[in-house]
Amino acid sequence: MIVSTTELFRHAYGKYALGAYNINNAEQTMGLFQGCMDSQAPFMIQISKGARSYTDKRMLEAMIRAADEIFPDAIFAVHLDHGDEEACMDCIESGFYSSVMIDASHEPFDRNVEITKRVVDAAHARNIVVEAELGQLGGVEEDISVSEEDANLTNPEEAEQFVKATGCDSLACAIGTSHGAYKFTGSQGLHFEVIEEIQKRLPGFPLVMHGSSSVPHDEVERINAAGGALKDAKGVDEKQFAPAAKMGVTKVNIDTDGRLVWCRVHREEFRDDPSNFDLRKPGKVFMAEYAKYIAHKNKVLGSEGKLAEVRAILNK
Repeated sequence: MIVSTTELFRHAYGKYALGAYNINNAEQTMGLFQGCMDSQAPFMIQISKGARSYTDKRMLEAMIRAADEIFPDAIFAVHLDHGDEEACMDCIESGFYSSVMIDASHEPFDRNVEITKRVVDAAHARNIVVEAELGQLGGVEEDISVSEEDANLTNPEEAEQFVKATGCDSLACAIGTSHGAYKFTGSQGLHFEVIEEIQKRLPGFPLVMHGSSSVPHDEVERINAAGGALKDAKGVDEKQFAPAAKMGVTKVNIDTDGRLVWCRVHREEFRDDPSNFDLRKPGKVFMAEYAKYIAHKNKVLGSEGKLAEVRAILNK
């Protein structure tokens, strides 16, 4: 069942974080829904600009509608990830999305406010939730690349000003994470002092954490052992999710770790069975492995087992 992002945030705030997972194809979609049903977790399904153009946005939307029928007990929101103004307006007009993210974080503060406010006004007119971003994460996300040196943390005072000026419903903050498989090289972690200060200034306001993959060392090792050439890297320690959730981080975006699962499964499958040319064989293995990965992430995020509580609230 597709629900409002607001309803999910209201239930999760201060208790656990919702996993927000990107999909691009049928195998990811099936694995995601199965993993969330196995762990009995509400979740957010994310579609990026790149995913919408990979085949066709209508294909992804149709797959989500089909999965909703196949897994009738699932409760989730549909979210546009890292949209520009044009993509946001298109998704708002479609009426399919629960929420959209407008990412103008690369713009100067005033310009970011201006663009975000236009999207907020259009979205709220249709009861659609808006996520915005302030501060810049390092790494690579879709067609945006930010070096470690150019990354900057969100200023709590500016965050307060930004939310009040735009009317956005949640805020993606730069708090020490980074996008992509090639994470920061140092021993970075979350800046809890920044999260705490933002929460003090914006009590009860949902915060969003992007670039939250952990980049498991064993996944990288297995990929490389099967012919890959990934560099080792450090992601977010999963033990930091729970304390961040208690401080108002309500949505956690995780994409890279899922891509590593895809890469590992397919490299190992074709290494171990080089005569195979049936795409369904590795696809079935991936769906099962992806479901296990999703269930694990929901457990560390604290959303495991929360489905019945959310359903009870929605049915009131």
